[in-house]
Amino acid sequence: MNKTKNLLLAGLLSLAGLFTAQGQNKFGYIEFQSLLVEMPDYKKANTDMEAYGKQFQDQLRTMSTELDTKYNDYQKNEGKMPEAIKELKQKELRDMQMRIQEFQETAQEKIRDKETELLKPIIEKAKKAIADVAKENGYSYIFDSSPGTPLLYKPEGDDVMKLVMKKLGIVAPPVTPAPAQK
Repeated sequence: MNKTKNLLLAGLLSLAGLFTAQGQNKFGYIEFQSLLVEMPDYKKANTDMEAYGKQFQDQLRTMSTELDTKYNDYQKNEGKMPEAIKELKQKELRDMQMRIQEFQETAQEKIRDKETELLKPIIEKAKKAIADVAKENGYSYIFDSSPGTPLLYKPEGDDVMKLVMKKLGIVAPPVTPAPAQK
């Protein structure tokens, strides 16, 4: 009976210690996307993105107009064309359609790359500000209040991955150093 009481008491003390330790953590939250939208750098990046995207839209519109013109011309004159010229015109129209499709894919990729290029430093700046505020005000964790979003700040700690892998008998792959940033 004494053993059971001692175990129960030890368990309660451990639980109390856990709650005390949790009580020392200070939590905060922020809606990260709203913060970004308020940043002047973000507004400028958005304007730059719209201008960049418009260039592709204009080019695509020009290409589509050219295709429509050639297609309408083909339909209008198809009955008078010899078979060899019909085949040539059909191939030309298919090639134009493929070029337009390739252009669209390339444009989307370039737009995504440009967006990443423009937004990365802004996001880093916002995250640094969040980390600075957390440290200055004693917050242990800052959460993005949007549903399903990751943790924005956490205190420095030890990465225990290697220790856990060793405990599980898993050989950790060698770590290759990251290339130096210029």
